[in-house]
Amino acid sequence: MKSVLITFDQAYYERIIALLDRLNCRGFTYLERVQGRGSKTGEPHFGSHAWPSMCSAILSVVEDEKVDPLLDTLHKMDLQTEQLGLRAFVWNIERSI
Repeated sequence: MKSVLITFDQAYYERIIALLDRLNCRGFTYLERVQGRGSKTGEPHFGSHAWPSMCSAILSVVEDEKVDPLLDTLHKMDLQTEQLGLRAFVWNIERSI
């Protein structure tokens, strides 16, 4: 099992939920409002007067074989609209209950 953290501009929400459904990644935790900025490019997402856009995040634990299709599709989405901001990070799940 792998954990995938997806951080994204709120404009991506419906597309990411549809992708998770399509790949049968049922379980996830949704964080509606998160703030941040990219490490290399992109506008900050602070929800402030100067930087009004906001990010969201989804944390999902998925089977190993679903990671590559998920990341590949997320990467394609990001390339289509790079200015919005979308990142995904994966790490191993050692145990769960």
